[in-house]
Amino acid sequence: MDINQLIVIGIFTMTILALVVTDKRPSSIFAGTILGLVVTTQIGLEDVAHNLTNQGLLTLILLLLVSSAVDKTSLIKRLGRKLISPNFNVSFWRLFGLTFTSSALLNNTAVVASLIGPVSQNQHHPASKLLIPLSYSAILGGTVTLIGTSTNLIVDSFLIELGHPGFNFWDFTLYGLVAGLSCGLLMFLLIPILPTIENRKGRFQEYFIEAKVIENSELIGHSVEDNHLRNLPELFLVEIVRDGKLITPVTPDIVIQQNDKLIFSGNIKKVDNLSHIKGLKLFAETNGLLRDNLTEVIISNRAQIIGQTIKALGFRALFDAAVVAIRRDGEQLSGKLGDIKLQAGDFLLLATGQDFVKRHNLSKNFFVISEQKIATKLTKPQEWITVGGFLLTIVLAAASIVNLATGLMFFMALLVISGVTNNAEVKRNIPLNLVIVIVGALSLATALQTSGVIALLTDSLRPYLLGTSPFMALVVIYLVTLVLTELVTNNAAAALMFPFAYGVASMLGLPIMPFALAVAFAASASFLSPYGYQTNLLAFNAANYKFKHFIQFGLAISITYSSIVLLLLKFSYGL
Repeated sequence: MDINQLIVIGIFTMTILALVVTDKRPSSIFAGTILGLVVTTQIGLEDVAHNLTNQGLLTLILLLLVSSAVDKTSLIKRLGRKLISPNFNVSFWRLFGLTFTSSALLNNTAVVASLIGPVSQNQHHPASKLLIPLSYSAILGGTVTLIGTSTNLIVDSFLIELGHPGFNFWDFTLYGLVAGLSCGLLMFLLIPILPTIENRKGRFQEYFIEAKVIENSELIGHSVEDNHLRNLPELFLVEIVRDGKLITPVTPDIVIQQNDKLIFSGNIKKVDNLSHIKGLKLFAETNGLLRDNLTEVIISNRAQIIGQTIKALGFRALFDAAVVAIRRDGEQLSGKLGDIKLQAGDFLLLATGQDFVKRHNLSKNFFVISEQKIATKLTKPQEWITVGGFLLTIVLAAASIVNLATGLMFFMALLVISGVTNNAEVKRNIPLNLVIVIVGALSLATALQTSGVIALLTDSLRPYLLGTSPFMALVVIYLVTLVLTELVTNNAAAALMFPFAYGVASMLGLPIMPFALAVAFAASASFLSPYGYQTNLLAFNAANYKFKHFIQFGLAISITYSSIVLLLLKFSYGL
């Protein structure tokens, strides 16, 4: 073993240890890995630059950017509102079906983030009975297609780097569908194992928000319960103003009528969930001022507007701004937003026009605190362009008519041209941390290969591996990847294990595809830890789960999933 091999093994070992025992971000660790490899001349800057332009990596970046645009549509949000029913069995299968199907095409972290609110805030069932199944459903759905999870695309990028054509869109489907649906049924049977935990209250400052039911609204003629207005994430319907009269408390059987003013209390960052309800308009929305940035202000103690109502002031004309929501610490507000008398210290969330910052009366009335970012509602044409364009891109790629990366690139351009997204938003959504992880892993794989470490390892294992069956070699690669994904996250596990899987397959003279699929499926199989997969962490943080709850519920699922995948790979490739 020469000095270069010792250096590469040392850097590889330190990378693993840092991922396991420190709380540093994987991106920071892999950035250190790249630096260490360059400083020790194990790779050159040209190798790093080459890895940055890897087609699989570019496909992943484009897919994540497109997914953030698709997440703006009302599709998942509207379905999420109608997800939970009084019948638990119906709720579970709706949740599993929507999550599993959506995660096969969309970023599964974004799917879980969109649905976690309605599940956590539901009035019928303990969220702790549904949140872990929500996460696991997304993981299982992500294994069905090439684009279902970033892990699949990372392994695909390694294959392309080796000169292999990479995965086809449906290469994962047989294994993902059989394992996913089987585990879905198993989860349903294991629900009694999950704990019953009181739903956690959201940690946010509650704003007072008003929305009007306009003509032809989908809400009219249906009860609060039927309209699923009690399932809005972190928004609570506290009052209804009808014909100048206040209806409170709001019971589930109250039927919504045209011109009702619905008064919500809750997290202003979730206000976009109201704008996705057909025929429900916020005041600022009807005035054409609601954009993706809201300005938060506090009324000063010398303000001229103290003691006056928003309506009487002519607020829009006075400040070129509309009040979206109001918060008063220490007091519960009631009634119509426009009829509330303003007080010193009130927090207002304003949708502002072009002239807002030029008004000379701002400093006399407000202290500007911050800007709040919200997701704005897309127009109908924009919704059709986003959803239709995405599905068309996927169909063309699945049918091998257009390369996936090429299709996503043109679709991304269409999204910018149509105003669904913009250049600033694209820059903001570039997954820089994930890019660093993948480039770092590709660079480490390059060093392991060129220094001869992979050849050295396979030579030392040759006497053992040659005496065993190809299937046992596949099982070993799978199990090591499975352990790593619980310790160092899914993407890092896939990136670190692929070079060794390739070395073992080459030594045994076997096709790389079953080993590449084994790494991809094992890296996604995080069912035992809340830290191995980001969707697990979202569920973990949304309820008072303990680590043991993931092990108790996930062990049987992990064994079932792994057994099905390995057996299908064995029979598919004759191992």
